[in-house]
Amino acid sequence: MNSQQSLDTLKDIKKMMERSSRFISLSGWSGVAAGVCALIGAHFANDIISRNKNSDSLIKKIDFNQYDASANRYEGVSLQSYMGNSLFQIAIVTLVAAVILAFTFTYLRSKKTRTPIWGATSKKLLISTAIPLVAGGLYLLQLMKFSNFGLIAPGCLLFYGLALLSGSRYTIGEIKYLGYIQILLAIISMYNPGYGLYFWAIGFGIMHIIYGLVMWYKYERNTEQ
Repeated sequence: MNSQQSLDTLKDIKKMMERSSRFISLSGWSGVAAGVCALIGAHFANDIISRNKNSDSLIKKIDFNQYDASANRYEGVSLQSYMGNSLFQIAIVTLVAAVILAFTFTYLRSKKTRTPIWGATSKKLLISTAIPLVAGGLYLLQLMKFSNFGLIAPGCLLFYGLALLSGSRYTIGEIKYLGYIQILLAIISMYNPGYGLYFWAIGFGIMHIIYGLVMWYKYERNTEQ
């Protein structure tokens, strides 16, 4: 065995180790599909907000338990009341559609690459991303309860970005850059109240589409030709 063959063998071993330690079945089209769902959801949400230009008229559609005049805000919003709000329903439908499409494209790629979609690595990926997402979800529910609506959009971006950074250890490394961008958008959004929906659309919509296309071009383009 000459030096070139030894080098090729080492490269093959390295690739096998990377495949076994990272979940590489994530499809670029999953990111594109999630981004499109987010933009569609943002469009419908913006339409509702545009029809209720006065923020008070939108807030009054939710059944609040108490209004704190000294703080000039509503207190004690029940989760049941908020779930009846159109914006919340749009967010849930958008999330479900994005998850279903992302799973579908990832499943199709795993079949094509003959890589198991469920295993030790995917379990680690799920746990590492679920922890910040669950913690963030509980935190956002409290924001809704106390009517801190201006922090919901940046909160979504922030915890999602942290989840991507946490999960990047077990999947394609480039995903951490998407996480950095989400966190940056969250910070900017915090200091620009009233524009949360736009930052939300950029982070979950446009950036997902760009990321998905880049990942498809880098990892999947040649396999589809």
